[in-house]
Amino acid sequence: MSSVPSVAKKPFPSSDSELFRKAVTDAVPLASDRVHHEPPPPPAIPRQRLHDEKAALDQSLCGPALVDLYLEGGDEAAWRRDGVSSAWLRDLRRGRWVTQGKLDLHGMNRDEARHAVVSFLRECRHRGHRCVRIVHGKGLSSPGREPVLKKLVLGWLTQRSEVLAFCQARTVEGGAGAVVVLLAAPK
Repeated sequence: MSSVPSVAKKPFPSSDSELFRKAVTDAVPLASDRVHHEPPPPPAIPRQRLHDEKAALDQSLCGPALVDLYLEGGDEAAWRRDGVSSAWLRDLRRGRWVTQGKLDLHGMNRDEARHAVVSFLRECRHRGHRCVRIVHGKGLSSPGREPVLKKLVLGWLTQRSEVLAFCQARTVEGGAGAVVVLLAAPK
C-alpha cells in the first residue's frame, strides 16, 4: 500500500476581508505615497456637426440657384411670389413704383453682402418702404466676368417672406447691375 503524504489542510477563509488579508500578507508598502493619475481625456469635439453646418452654409452661399427664375422679355430676371398679381410685376418693371431706398453691394464679399441685404430689408420694412433697389453690380471685375453677387442676391430675395416680387432695374437705375424689389406692406 502506498502511502500518500498527508497535507495539512488550511481552513478556508470565511469572509472577503480574510481573503484580502491573506492575499496581501507578503505585500511590501510603496516607498512613495503619490498616486499617479492619467489626465482626463480632452472634451469631445462635435466634428461631424461642425462639418454639416459648414457644408450647409457653403451650399447656401455658393450653391446652385435656390429657385428657377423665369425670364420675361429677354434675359431680364424677374420673379413674383405665388398669389402676387402679374400686373404688379409689370408695373414694377415699367418704373411705376417709386423707389424709396437703395443698397449698393459693390466691394462686399458674399458674407458681407448677405448680411447687408438682410439688414437693409429689415430696415426698409420697419420704415414702411414698399419699393427698393439693390445694386449688386454686373460682375465686370469678377473672375470670368460672371456676376457672382447677382445670382446670390436673386436667390436670397426669394427666401425672404417680405419680398413680393423683383425684377431687373431699368437702364437709368442700373440695368443688369441692379434689381428693384417690391416689399409687402408693413403690418
